[in-house]
Amino acid sequence: MLRIAVQAKGRLFEETMTMLEESSIKVESGKRTLLVKAKNFPVEILYLRDDDIPQAVATGIADVGIVGENEFEEKGEDADIIKRLDFSKCRLSLAIPKAADYNGIQWFNGKKIATSYPRILKNFLDKNGVKAEIHTIMGSVEIAPGIGMADCIFDIVSSGSTLVSNNLKEVEVAMYSEALLIGNKHLNDDAEKMATLKEILFRFDSYKNAEGKKYILLNIPNDKIDEVCKILPGMKSPTVTPLKQEGWSSLHSVIEEKTFWDIISQLKQLGAEGILVVPIEKMIL
Repeated sequence: MLRIAVQAKGRLFEETMTMLEESSIKVESGKRTLLVKAKNFPVEILYLRDDDIPQAVATGIADVGIVGENEFEEKGEDADIIKRLDFSKCRLSLAIPKAADYNGIQWFNGKKIATSYPRILKNFLDKNGVKAEIHTIMGSVEIAPGIGMADCIFDIVSSGSTLVSNNLKEVEVAMYSEALLIGNKHLNDDAEKMATLKEILFRFDSYKNAEGKKYILLNIPNDKIDEVCKILPGMKSPTVTPLKQEGWSSLHSVIEEKTFWDIISQLKQLGAEGILVVPIEKMIL
């Protein structure tokens, strides 16, 4: 049975559980139990703190893990990146008091920087030739300048609202981060676990491929089909089926949700009728 380490709470936990659910892997949350078997799939979920996941995977306590790239880089454990999962995106940035004048990376020379990511910060400062004092603290990094603990901070930024509420401004981005699926170095030695992992990756891909996409069906005059196909390329090309009414066809395709209204307007101008747009749960390419 394949053991997957996941974060026990927080945004990454929620998005991971959604992905497992959409992949039809049914598991309970880890509020009371740290190790839970899936009801319908040969996996068990190990709920851990996010910063414990890299070590758990590297040492074989878990076969694979879903963890933020920031934690994986900070811990420096010897595990493989199997797949980038394209969710829980953020960045690791340097932020300074809003009132401070910033004239470039050299501003940080001689400054005291509070962070929960000393390893990543040191590498970034060394790369840029900056000599600063790194003050490692866990949690509530953003309050450090306000209470005189540090001159500035290095921390995770998502929306930036936490910085604003603490009178800070983001000035340098050190790295961008997203959720990773990482694996133990010896996982390839177990054929059964690899087969399970392959099926999981297939299901994850099917779920992610459908994200942000809609299935569209419409009726269009035959003399407008070529123009519509230029607007709706589909995965390979649209499906076109003749209707009983002479001179008309039904056209099916896939569109990006973000371009939905622009495309609908163009289709109506070309004479499209009976436009139906429906969600896509899974998409297998």
